[in-house]
Amino acid sequence: MARRSVSPRLVRRLAVASLVSQIGIVVTGGAVRLTGSGLGCPTFPRCTEDSYVNTPEYGVHGFIEFGNRLLTFVLAAIALATLAAVLAQRPRRRDLVEPAVVLFLGIPVQALIGGITVLTELNPWVVMLHFVASSVLVGVATVLVRRSREPAGPVRPIGGGVAGQWLRRLAAVVVGTTYLVVYLGTVVTGSGPHAGDDMAARTGLDPESVSQLHVDVVFLLLGLTIGAWFAARAAGSPGRVARAAAVLVAVELAQGLIGFVQYVTGLPIVLVGLHMLGSMLLVVAAVSLLLVTRERVEAQAVGAGPGADAGGVASAEDEDVDADADEDDRQVGDRGVEEAHRTHVSLG
Repeated sequence: MARRSVSPRLVRRLAVASLVSQIGIVVTGGAVRLTGSGLGCPTFPRCTEDSYVNTPEYGVHGFIEFGNRLLTFVLAAIALATLAAVLAQRPRRRDLVEPAVVLFLGIPVQALIGGITVLTELNPWVVMLHFVASSVLVGVATVLVRRSREPAGPVRPIGGGVAGQWLRRLAAVVVGTTYLVVYLGTVVTGSGPHAGDDMAARTGLDPESVSQLHVDVVFLLLGLTIGAWFAARAAGSPGRVARAAAVLVAVELAQGLIGFVQYVTGLPIVLVGLHMLGSMLLVVAAVSLLLVTRERVEAQAVGAGPGADAGGVASAEDEDVDADADEDDRQVGDRGVEEAHRTHVSLG
């Protein structure tokens, strides 16, 4: 008995839920740090030495930290449902299974890093790793969302030409620079206030110097993205590529504005929280730009042989030739039937 397939719509919705939840856990984790609740549960995996749940002695900080830990189970449930859906979909798509597996396995890895963060009393370098790992999972979730909205099939650089290949490479550089910006942002945070606890250590780096380095790379990212926009227009790529670059530029400008305002106003926690949310939106926009620089190649897979390419996929030209041959056969057959009918009539 054939298994019932999961609808593509359900897969798409679960993919979006995965992306939203991955971004959401970053925001709530930021709230833990910004409210000084990083050690509201001072040990791991327990909340306290004697309890797995928060206790009144740690007050509101205990509630905030323990609440954030509970959200991990919500994240795990969504990731598990997403993985189950893509596995149950028929035909099964490997391009969806792979990111779904990464998202599911990333949750226990992140939980372990979070536990190490607590056990090291919020070591800033471990906190940085925790944040960067979250940004990677947000990128993977973005890939899952984009792929779930596309048909299955092989991909190629958009347009299939040299210009499309170079545009895709430029987009890949943009993504790499985006993650460098995110990492340097965590270094800035680890060198300044909002450590998550009054007793937490800092990196010891000069906040002004690392902030300047962060800004320099932000300007590099902005220039690369503007270059990608011009390249997309010059190459005659579909409008979605230029639009994706424009969206990324808008996110970068908004992030830059928030970053500047928070810097000159003494890093108020609301603006710092918005900046953290913006960094995840930055990742989403950058990865989306990379994904729109390739396109699905829709073709019918056939057995390798005459009329098929090296991958066993019939080309459009071959299909046209086959269609013409079929039409010729039909015409020959029709003429044969007509001739036989005239012969029958003359004999009669």
